[in-house]
Amino acid sequence: MPLPRLHRQNVNMNVNVNVNVQNSLGCSGIMQETILSPEKTEKEKISDLQIRPKVFSEFVGQEELKEQLQIFITAAKKRDEHLDHLLFSGPPGLGKTTLAHIVAAELGVVIRATTGPVLERPGDLAAILTNLDEKGVLFIDEIHRLSQIVEETLYSAMEDFAIDVMIGEGVSARSVRLNLKPFTLIGATTRTGLLSSPLRDRFGVVSRLNFYPPDTLAEIVIRSSGVLGIAIDQAGAAEIATRSRGTPRIANRILRRVRDYAQVVADGTITRDVVDCALAMLKIDERGLDELDRMVLDVIVNDFDCGPVGVKTIAISVGEEVRTIEDVVEPYLIQIGFIKRTPQGRVATEAARASLRRG
Repeated sequence: MPLPRLHRQNVNMNVNVNVNVQNSLGCSGIMQETILSPEKTEKEKISDLQIRPKVFSEFVGQEELKEQLQIFITAAKKRDEHLDHLLFSGPPGLGKTTLAHIVAAELGVVIRATTGPVLERPGDLAAILTNLDEKGVLFIDEIHRLSQIVEETLYSAMEDFAIDVMIGEGVSARSVRLNLKPFTLIGATTRTGLLSSPLRDRFGVVSRLNFYPPDTLAEIVIRSSGVLGIAIDQAGAAEIATRSRGTPRIANRILRRVRDYAQVVADGTITRDVVDCALAMLKIDERGLDELDRMVLDVIVNDFDCGPVGVKTIAISVGEEVRTIEDVVEPYLIQIGFIKRTPQGRVATEAARASLRRG
């Protein structure tokens, strides 16, 4: 992610910590990094496998959705049928991929995972579908980014468990129908509105994952700490939870960064004081806002008198990409009531003005 303005360009990456202050809780900065993006980093794709829940009993939160899925899975197993196709929607980092793997584990079948942009041609989809086991699971993340030709190939696969492929070229080309074994498609999307109606209507179960309340996030932090062998008390877990934007992925990321701080500067145990100092170093305030969030609010409130102002203008003002503003910054600011989207542009609320005044 690009570093906005000059604030983030003068980051000192050469970290020197005096061993004489290892047990102090001084909040002097070690390094600045942005850790509040809900998008998964490459390193997290590996490390998250260690803390990812494997069964429903380990998955914390989304209780209504878990209950529904358990009923659907049990019914399908009793009938000895494949599970109906599932669509999970919601902001990034809430557990859509994790739930897909849990569903496959509870069904006792193998899951094949891919993403929408990877499936460029119908042949790519056919290669995966023809190699699925009976009642197996195909998981497509970012399913809203499927190309139109692949999406149309998927229609018959979902309904009839068959796909039509073209063999040959020119006048000798012919269509051949390949029958597939019954399977379950699980799609995940952060933008339900970008799904076409024909594709969305072919899912038997459409479920949305919601942001997590702080008490649930605290449970997730405690569980992740146990898996990673991190010493943490309840107050420390609660403080991390309140600053995690309702998103488990962010909570786990903050946990790892606070662990680093605790091991280097404190005694290795994460307490509320350690969390306060670590997040002060990372410039994440008690509301979970980082420097970029505050810059966006400052632009809307002070530069444009609370708006309305267009998102492109905001992005240019803070030196960020429009997609970063829309996907990373705005959802949380809207959720906590700091900004509103209107046809004319973004508008800051009185709560945002009061927050900036408090500093």
